[in-house]
Amino acid sequence: MKPLLFLLFLFSNTLFPVFSQSNLLENVKKNPKEARNLCNKLREFNSKGISASSDKAIEYVSNKTKLTPVNAEIFSIYVIGLHCPDII
Repeated sequence: MKPLLFLLFLFSNTLFPVFSQSNLLENVKKNPKEARNLCNKLREFNSKGISASSDKAIEYVSNKTKLTPVNAEIFSIYVIGLHCPDII
């Protein structure tokens, strides 16, 4: 019985990032106003020569959304893809 529980635990942990990414995409879709605000900030970074994928931009997104840096980067990619493809 213990090996079965252990395998279920391992399997559930491997799926967590997938569910997390899906939730990030849903958050972007459900909050277009927040996404547009983030687009404006990323455009501001771009105007200063700072890429949206830079550490500074990702740190801003992470702090603003209270996400880990990895999830903040995924979140910003979704925002850019859906709402502001002109951002670099």
